[in-house]
Amino acid sequence: MITKEPILFQPKWRIIDQTTLGPSFNALQSFAMDDTLCTSVGSGDSEPAFRSWVHHDTVVLGIQDSRLPHIMEGISFLKQKGYRVIVRNSGGLAVVLDEGVLNLSLIFPEKDRKIDIDTGYNAMVEFTREILAPYDVSIEAREIVGSYCPGRFDLSIGGKKFAGISQRRIRGGVAVQIYISVNGSGSERAALIREFYERAQQGETTKFEYPIVKPETMASLSELLGVELTVMDLMTSCLYTLKGYSDGLRSSQLSVEEMEIYQANYKRVYDRNEKALERI
Repeated sequence: MITKEPILFQPKWRIIDQTTLGPSFNALQSFAMDDTLCTSVGSGDSEPAFRSWVHHDTVVLGIQDSRLPHIMEGISFLKQKGYRVIVRNSGGLAVVLDEGVLNLSLIFPEKDRKIDIDTGYNAMVEFTREILAPYDVSIEAREIVGSYCPGRFDLSIGGKKFAGISQRRIRGGVAVQIYISVNGSGSERAALIREFYERAQQGETTKFEYPIVKPETMASLSELLGVELTVMDLMTSCLYTLKGYSDGLRSSQLSVEEMEIYQANYKRVYDRNEKALERI
């Protein structure tokens, strides 16, 4: 296996699979989980970690989204459509999470070497290309104008975005995160976010330039590949690929010590989300 990013090769990868926790698993819990794992991996108490998860019917807004002039109308629209809405205390803009979207985190330590931002992004690009290698498809990493939450490392096939990558850095750990639209309609997800922005902005001029979402710029892997993929199909490919990057995989949940850190992290992200919603 050839990769441009040596950081993917680790003596052992720790696996935390949360793809089957169901609708009660809140996205705020995911933020707390990755912050906890960053702490453990960064301190050397844990091997580098791979975490996978699924959230049902959730729209995650960025801080900039919360400043839209008619944000409450936008949020009310999303709730009427059956989505729970949270605000993350980090960069990025609105994204849709549902049972057809697989989320992954690769969590690396920075104890022995500094990991620059592009190295983290490139590692996830390489990993995604590897897990999709059996489908013999060309994956581009570039901004897809017209998609929601656009960025330099949008992943696309034939000009249509199916995944977006972000990073979180805390206490010596680097979490590189990706959402992958595995199945369902990418354009319907994009149409939801387009309507959200239209209702929340209503044509008003703002200091921040929000994306003009064009649903035709987004699709799921099932749509792009012409194969009905499931989250479990992709998870199987992830684990197979990780084996090629290590001498072994270790499946686990949080330790007792990590649970204490997690509880504190969850309270912090929960309180921040509540404050962000109160400011709205």
